[in-house]
Amino acid sequence: MPPLHGFVLHQRLGCSNLNRPFSLLRRIYAQSIAKNGFSSDDQRMLYVVATPIGNLGDITLRAVEVLKDVDLIAAEDTRHSGMLLKHFGIKKPLVSYHEHNEAMRTAQLVERLAAGENIALITDAGMPGLSDPGARLIRECVKRVLPFTIIPGPSSILTALVGSGFSAEKFFFGGFLPVKSGQRERELRAAAARDEATIFFESPYRLTKTLNACIDIMQDRQLCVARELTKKFEEFRRGRASELLAHYQAHPPKGEIVLLISAL
Repeated sequence: MPPLHGFVLHQRLGCSNLNRPFSLLRRIYAQSIAKNGFSSDDQRMLYVVATPIGNLGDITLRAVEVLKDVDLIAAEDTRHSGMLLKHFGIKKPLVSYHEHNEAMRTAQLVERLAAGENIALITDAGMPGLSDPGARLIRECVKRVLPFTIIPGPSSILTALVGSGFSAEKFFFGGFLPVKSGQRERELRAAAARDEATIFFESPYRLTKTLNACIDIMQDRQLCVARELTKKFEEFRRGRASELLAHYQAHPPKGEIVLLISAL
């Protein structure tokens, strides 16, 4: 997922104190553990944990409990994730896990898992493994028959799709659009031919170039730019490529962007 430039805390719910509802939910969670026999204290487990995409209030209770209980947290950006952990009073050893050290760190983490440690994997925002580091570690766990589990949570992909108003019966996720114009146009032409909604991540610095390309490729197709999801300036702007281009030329976009293309 695209990295966050800042977290937002419950700006829509008007909740100034997360401790009170979390204390109640922790009791409910403890009762659930007692009933179902599950605990994040179970040893030798990799927890793939989804984290907020903007609003800290979107973290799940299970995610908080798991992060508090593990032996080690592998994070895409330890400085960024350190702010999240500090907010929830979580003090655990952190190691970096990103695209530049993924191969080396995967080998290290697998050995620690095999030795009986309990490890959580998080990224800057959303679910690890979706346009973010994580898939390599999960594949290695599958290969070596090491246990892992997914802690679901916030997703910019699904949030953008539902908020777009486009049909959500089926969709295609294409990750980040290529930087090079030729490759980007090939991806857009493929999207224009699909009978399902297509979802891309895009940089705010390239959005106008992409919309300009869309004018030639899919002039009358409905598009949606989902921006700053779950944050104070959240925006869902829908229209044809020419309409969206005119708007963002006059109002340069900022923040994380998801571009959606409606079905054929």
